[in-house]
Amino acid sequence: MTEAHELIPSAKRLIKSLRDIGYDFSTAVADLVDNSIEAGATRIDILVEFDGDKSFVRISDNGKGMTVDELKEAMRYGSERAYNKEDLGKFGLGLKTASMSQCQCFYVASRTMEEINFIPAFCWDLAHIEKTNKWEIIEPKEKQILSLLRDPLNEHKGTVVLWQRVDRMLGFKHPYGEPARKKLISMCRELEGYLAMVFHKFLAHETSREPLEIYLNFNKIEPWDPFARNESETKELTHHKVKLIHEGARGKILLQPYILPTKEEFSSPDSFRHASGPKNWNQQQGFYIYRANRMIQSGGWCGIRTRDEHTKLSRIELNFSPVFDNAFKINVAKMSVQLPVQIKEDIEKVIMPAVRLAREHYDGKKKLSSKPSVQSKCTTQAPETDKKESGSNPDKSESSKSFGTSYGIEPPKFLFEEMEEKAIEVATETEKPIIKQVFQRLRKSLFGERL
Repeated sequence: MTEAHELIPSAKRLIKSLRDIGYDFSTAVADLVDNSIEAGATRIDILVEFDGDKSFVRISDNGKGMTVDELKEAMRYGSERAYNKEDLGKFGLGLKTASMSQCQCFYVASRTMEEINFIPAFCWDLAHIEKTNKWEIIEPKEKQILSLLRDPLNEHKGTVVLWQRVDRMLGFKHPYGEPARKKLISMCRELEGYLAMVFHKFLAHETSREPLEIYLNFNKIEPWDPFARNESETKELTHHKVKLIHEGARGKILLQPYILPTKEEFSSPDSFRHASGPKNWNQQQGFYIYRANRMIQSGGWCGIRTRDEHTKLSRIELNFSPVFDNAFKINVAKMSVQLPVQIKEDIEKVIMPAVRLAREHYDGKKKLSSKPSVQSKCTTQAPETDKKESGSNPDKSESSKSFGTSYGIEPPKFLFEEMEEKAIEVATETEKPIIKQVFQRLRKSLFGERL
């Protein structure tokens, strides 16, 4: 029998390394919101207080809460728990790594209906770990801390997370003065926009979960819909479902293309500016990737094509189940995602007609209403598209006309993407991989994109 030797990692070294796992302020808070949603919360309150060294962030919810044993397990790095296939959590690290990425000390208190008169609380403190080099959580004793933790739970069950010594948030060793205060105000504005975008389906009650409200400094966060579905001129195209099989998991990926109105078609200038998104129009075009209705990526084409002023009205919803996390290469911070290689070509075939329509709409070459694939928001769903079906593009012959004189117009000059599409279209099966490689190198040379 092989002799085994247990080696426990150095607490003070590893816990510091895990602070740099990739979170920023907004994504760290969003990870804690995930936990609250999983706990069945219908209201989440985020309080950000500026007070120099005593500045803090508190996230409280009215979810089901945790018993003492459940709370201790939740505080464990790599906590063990059974995840449902549609849960937003995955690694058992989010609470700890997200919190420690922003502060040196965080507390968690929780109250259940079973222990209505008892609110346990524990703390991870870098100073204590530095001193002891042990994986130890401690119980808070200060009255002010206990008050901050327990006050939100006086009337209901739920959980409270409190960040203190927020060194990573403000970037100042001692965050006093106007520059630190202004930075925190700016971070709160960014956080509001980020949460409104990432959780817009939950805030707009578009999921099967309980209705959710999120408040930031007592102000209710309203959902930001990237597809501007409240605008009468938004075009909702035929949706598709692409089959995916990965590591024994089988399912379908939902693809729903939209074409947003032009500036002149929006109901008001303010609505147009609001729809531009956090990164503005050109950067916000492309895929909006959702994992169980929670947004992971906002905009970008995942290497399928480049951003183009002429296609900035094109936005594609892509929704997948957490059972495909490995296929999409989701990271701990839920900030990174990749399209599965085995269905990337199928996805490209589905979206290219929609991208072409968006370009034509932007250029004013033809009316979208003449396209049979365009639907009103009240139309019924289209038939599903699987791998076999997506190999034959029903819009192929129609969309190809946009390159010729079928509409009685002068043939337009080819854009980079059109050249690639046409080259692949006329190539043999042997030539296609070579052409794709050549255009990838061209992208890198012309636009600085990574291969």
